Parts: sequence; structure tokens; C-alpha cells
Amino acid sequence: MKKLSIDIKILDNGAMIPKKQYDSDAGYDLHSLLECTIKPNEINKIHTGLSIAIPDGFAGLVLPRSGLSSKLGITLINSPGLIDSGYRGELLIPLINYSKNDYIIKRNERVAQLLVIESSNIIFNITEKLNESDRKDLGFGSTGEK
Repeated sequence: MKKLSIDIKILDNGAMIPKKQYDSDAGYDLHSLLECTIKPNEINKIHTGLSIAIPDGFAGLVLPRSGLSSKLGITLINSPGLIDSGYRGELLIPLINYSKNDYIIKRNERVAQLLVIESSNIIFNITEKLNESDRKDLGFGSTGEK
């Protein structure tokens, strides 16, 4: 398995280093630094107490945890969140509560997942005609309709 080295800065002694639950997982769990309450339809920026230096040529995607979102209605407001390689600030997790009940985020609770992916610099070539594809110009939701 390919390994990538990423520098991480601990901004608060209570911060937890991201980790996987299983070796086969793609995402690294991000943990809350402090306890807080998210009221229904409220957005809270959850502090992690960490900043990271993602290398050039890579980006971080912050993804919701499926259990929080599907069972409790707690998810990222900007899913996925994007961490560019040049960002050096604290990792903040903007969570929204879609449920009808207050939700208490506990200290060190797993609140999101970090997935680091390769990114490319793109050269956009202006053209009058694009090459043909099977899909052509069929839009959103078109793959199930023939």
C-alpha cells in the first residue's frame, strides 16, 4: 500500500491525531476538540485542534460520518469540504443538525472523515466540438431513463 507523509501541528493538547478504525478504511476520523451542542437547523464549526500540511499535488476531502448523518441527522453543511494543499489553518468541521432534537457533540467524538486524494493541474483547451460519448448530453438522472 502506498504511503503519504503529512505534517500535522497540534494546536491544543486535547487534540486527537486522525486515525482509521480499520486498516482497509480510506478515511481518517477527525475528532471534536470540545463538547458543544448543535440545536436543530443550526450550524456549528467544530474545532479539531489540528492543522495539517497537505503536500502539493494532493487535496483533502472532509466527508460526513455515515452513522451521524443517516441515524442522527448530523452532517457536513458543505459536503465534501475541500482542504487545499496551501491551507495551514485549523481544521474546522461545519456540522448542521437536520434533526428535531439538540445534539451534544462530545469531546473527542468522531465527527467527520478525512480522505486525501491526488489532484492535477488542468489545462483547459477551448474547442468548437467535443469528442462523442455514449451519454452525449443526457443530464442529471438520465442513466436510469432510456
